[in-house]
Amino acid sequence: MKSMDSRREFLKNSGKVMLCAAALASLGTRVFAQDFKASKSSMQTLPSRILGKDKAALEVSALGLGCMGMSANHGVPPPIKDMIRLLHEAFELGVRYFDTAEIYGPHTNEILLGKAFKDRRDKVVIGTKFGLYYPFGVQQQDSSKKSIFRAVDESLKRLQTDYIDLYTQHRVDTDTPIEEVAQTMNELIKMGKIRHYGLSEAGARTIRRAHKVCPVTSVQSHYSMMMREVESNDVLSTCEELGIGFTAYSPLERGFLGGLMNENTKFHPKLDMRASFPRFTPEALRANQVFIEYVRELAKSKKVDGKEATTAQIALAWLLAQKPFIMPIPETTKLAHLKQNLGALKISFSKEELQEIDTRIKAIKIVGERYPVGSAQAKSVGL
Repeated sequence: MKSMDSRREFLKNSGKVMLCAAALASLGTRVFAQDFKASKSSMQTLPSRILGKDKAALEVSALGLGCMGMSANHGVPPPIKDMIRLLHEAFELGVRYFDTAEIYGPHTNEILLGKAFKDRRDKVVIGTKFGLYYPFGVQQQDSSKKSIFRAVDESLKRLQTDYIDLYTQHRVDTDTPIEEVAQTMNELIKMGKIRHYGLSEAGARTIRRAHKVCPVTSVQSHYSMMMREVESNDVLSTCEELGIGFTAYSPLERGFLGGLMNENTKFHPKLDMRASFPRFTPEALRANQVFIEYVRELAKSKKVDGKEATTAQIALAWLLAQKPFIMPIPETTKLAHLKQNLGALKISFSKEELQEIDTRIKAIKIVGERYPVGSAQAKSVGL
């Protein structure tokens, strides 16, 4: 009975995805040709960073943009036209790295980026991910060569491009040796379908094994002021040693470091992944106000364009100050928040300030794990 219910839910969700995809397709070229055409005179530039080194080096904007929430997993997605407009605004503000994955939607987020950037593909850096699936609601990893070849071709079609700038294994597949995955990446690079290879939530040993076969450009993992495991599990130090870039996802702790959440914050029970995360229960949100109060205290000491910094700006600036090869990719669906986030690039910390911040935040107890203990999500990171 449980299996039948899961299958019905999967088919229902698949129907929703098809409707959303059809809506995207119906937009046509008129949307960005008439309404959102980029203005060369208004385009800005941002500081850049380099992920990887030598042939694996990839230049990106110092802050990228995580695009998942524009289509899935953070509540009811905003209107598609609004998200295309936001992507174009981000481009004009200087953002050049845009992060997506085939599983976001699934598929609809890649379709969104394909629509938005078809007319300026050579001016943006697009990263997408493969190897993570949820058949009938159950998390599975599949990075077999056959699966990767299928995935890359489908992603290329949805993104309306003939190459992917950064192709990242979404989670380590314990059934496929990482050396085989890396060799498949070598083949895809030679074929011209991808330009760079990335890993997500991989452990230090796996990163080393993969890098020996195909140079890894970037490791993408959860990293924020409240989530610092990569500092203690050798992942960040391994990236530094090998010359691998680091892409920090959830740098605002899934929105918490924006400073607007409290114990009364509600999450859609089915459409927002945070509803199932221990760190977003009312009890945890209430307890972790101690952390956000400290970040507010820090914000009072910094100015951005003459105004007091926001907690989000402090969180992003702190992350940027940790290592020169780190690129945070905060998510947002609002232009005002996008502009605020970019203001983090105007904040700097002295060595003494960073030491003081480090001491203070390490003394604050964070309540709630990032994933439910024993869940497939928790078991699939750090491998």
